[in-house]
Amino acid sequence: MKFRTLPPQNEKKERVRNLMAAGNNLEIRTVESKSDRDAFIRLPFSVFKDDPYWVPPLVMERRDHLSEKKNPYFEHAETQLFTAWRNGQCVGRISAQICALHQARYNDATGQFGFLDAIDDDSVFAALLTTAENWLRDRGMKCARGPFSFSINEESGLLVEGFDSPPSIMMGHAKPYYQHAVEACGYEKAMDLIAYDYDASSEMPRAMRAMAGRAEKSGDLKLRTLDKKNLASELEIIIKLFNDAWSGNWGFVPMTKSEIDHLGQNLKLLVSEGYVALAEYQGKPAAMAVTLPNLNAAIADLNGSLLPFGWAKLFWRFMRPPTSIRMPLMGVSREHHASPVGAALSIAVIDAIRSYHSSRGTRKAELSWILETNEPIRKIIEAIGGRPYKTYRVYERKL
Repeated sequence: MKFRTLPPQNEKKERVRNLMAAGNNLEIRTVESKSDRDAFIRLPFSVFKDDPYWVPPLVMERRDHLSEKKNPYFEHAETQLFTAWRNGQCVGRISAQICALHQARYNDATGQFGFLDAIDDDSVFAALLTTAENWLRDRGMKCARGPFSFSINEESGLLVEGFDSPPSIMMGHAKPYYQHAVEACGYEKAMDLIAYDYDASSEMPRAMRAMAGRAEKSGDLKLRTLDKKNLASELEIIIKLFNDAWSGNWGFVPMTKSEIDHLGQNLKLLVSEGYVALAEYQGKPAAMAVTLPNLNAAIADLNGSLLPFGWAKLFWRFMRPPTSIRMPLMGVSREHHASPVGAALSIAVIDAIRSYHSSRGTRKAELSWILETNEPIRKIIEAIGGRPYKTYRVYERKL
């Protein structure tokens, strides 16, 4: 992997000033009205109109995601959306947000930005990022980090490798010029998030199957699928495992009760019981894996709308097993981290998911995202045939 050499900090500041001067015909607007919000949502449709790998999101879903009434993220965060305009045309967008849960956990005066999209013009990126930075600085923040749209538990990172395939559900897309434009504004890498491509039809290596098999034969490890009839209690187990397993990870923020309920609604609507694998070890919940159908594959040709015939197309496609899936959540309780038991638990839940989807004819899976520093899980995924094929970078800049 190649990294671009960054200029000294004073040179970065001068470059940003020059970019802002070049873009002084820009108008930055705060998003207030419904029409403002629609312009914010539709901006990517013009930016990516010639990109064959971009997937137009459903506009109605994006409206819900940005709605303070419908997205539980807003219960613990302050946000502001901005758009950039030139000659009457919307040419860029960005969000700035401060997450109270992040501040409570880290107390680091770090705010976030997200939803960063713009035309191929460094001055537009400079104006948008400077606007978000000023908003964060005015509220006491000393560092800007992103992109997160809105949370690290939602769409995270800027695509910097893997532009030659469509994004999976809840994963972002970008054009190569985004990286240069962000770095030209003085942003540096904070962390890379890796997405793995995985052939669900491939068999688990014999040695790894044997490791999980020994644990099952001993009676210590028991596997099962999601019980949708008792979804509330199942969600408690899943989120307790998530909040425990991920608590030591870089940037981790726990899910709230409202976010758990929101996840439950999506699981109830989108998945059957085999999409989720739960493992107990010596009678205690110890590992879980959650998969989702890759909705992006189902909506790619709908151009963001379910009208006039999108509903029918989507319904028909949901009648069949998905062509691809994504595993956004997988975790093992911390007491088993870095141990043979932990490895066996990881292999067991992944293989249970693989077997279920493979039996239904689904072949393509994305395992994402994984912190670049999470070597134990990365080694397991690569040992079972996972191939790193996309890199999403989180950037940060001191204010």
